[in-house]
Amino acid sequence: MPYRVTRYRLLMVKDGSITTTWDRQVRQSKDVADLMAPLVANLDREHFWVLLLNGKNVVVGLNLVSIGSLTAALVHPREVFVGALLGKAASIVLVHNHPSGDPTPSAEDLALTKRLCEVGDLVGIKVLDHIVLGEGGTFRSLADEGLLGGSR
Repeated sequence: MPYRVTRYRLLMVKDGSITTTWDRQVRQSKDVADLMAPLVANLDREHFWVLLLNGKNVVVGLNLVSIGSLTAALVHPREVFVGALLGKAASIVLVHNHPSGDPTPSAEDLALTKRLCEVGDLVGIKVLDHIVLGEGGTFRSLADEGLLGGSR
């Protein structure tokens, strides 16, 4: 009997849309914070998102990678980059919230960011920033603070 190999077809499924008041081109970290703040307002657990950008830094997609606990979200490079690869992103911006309201990045946030930047370099998708959202529109940008990691 011949050996059979399963054939696969990969698809991305559009899961709605969000409204924004800016033109979808990311020019600064505040653009991302303004877009994402309404989505993470009043969440009681960490949510980790990936914004997919084209070559002109226009947001072409948004992927929720993980919903975690009060203090952590399990994030693996495989889940971060599968959406970016399927969405044909030229670059990505990482975004997650801190339900405590304090946007200060943790040591785990910094280590994860460094790892994701390294993976991005390997697969040819730049990690432009990692935004940590706090309460009341507060945020921290690891790129603005020189903490992005990887080779930029």
